[in-house]
Amino acid sequence: MNIRVLSYNIHKGIGGRDRRYRLQRVADVIAHEQPDVICLQEVDRHARRSRFDNQAELLAEQFHPADKLFQFVFGKPRLGARRDTSNAGTQAHVEPGYGNLILSRWPFLEHHQVSLTLRTKKPRGAQWAVINAPAGPLRIVNWHLGLAERERQWQVRRLLEHHLFRPHAHLPTLIIGDTNDWRNTLIRGPFAVHGYQLVTSPPSRFRSFPAYLPIGSLDKAFTHGPFESVHARIAHSKLARDASDHLPLVVDLALAPTVPDRSLPQGPPV
Repeated sequence: MNIRVLSYNIHKGIGGRDRRYRLQRVADVIAHEQPDVICLQEVDRHARRSRFDNQAELLAEQFHPADKLFQFVFGKPRLGARRDTSNAGTQAHVEPGYGNLILSRWPFLEHHQVSLTLRTKKPRGAQWAVINAPAGPLRIVNWHLGLAERERQWQVRRLLEHHLFRPHAHLPTLIIGDTNDWRNTLIRGPFAVHGYQLVTSPPSRFRSFPAYLPIGSLDKAFTHGPFESVHARIAHSKLARDASDHLPLVVDLALAPTVPDRSLPQGPPV
């Protein structure tokens, strides 16, 4: 069974060309691709520029099959590391800000948030979830990296070596999101040391920014572990060129059979 993952920097729902706030355009772009898991960056919550909308909840409400709601977890970049295996759709605190959002057709077995903020740099973060997919557990990381190359290399090391990330390293893992990696150097260094593969290569086939005339391959995906197949593409459409300043990245995965991980919480049947 294939799993479709979509990554999208939605630019707070503000169009890259017309600068208009139209969250429904973003939702329509996502819906057209029919993803099973959605990883979004620059999601606003109660901010003036986006009419004080709670975009995480509004987008979660958009994507629900008839039999079950999408699970979701929202993370603000400035949050420190945390772990939460409770109901992922419940938000205990609602504060203005923006961050990353994961939506999943299937339940989360666990999910985490870790700060990737380097000293006085702009707050950044990564969130990841172990998803109880029909083909077996899948670990997906959603992140938005910094603007400086040295900062990004530090952020990769911090994630891959974090004490919350090392467990379940045998699980198939997809790391996806807006990397700001203009020079396409991230696959070297920590990723290479830890055995990750760059899915979005060559960069010329994955130009995603700016959406209306893409020249930069900023939205990238990396895999590690047992996959039978991985196919990636940039989603091009007129609406996508207008809805945000990035184009969405779509990755189709087929998981290889794995031995059940008894150390994970056992989720409900899917």
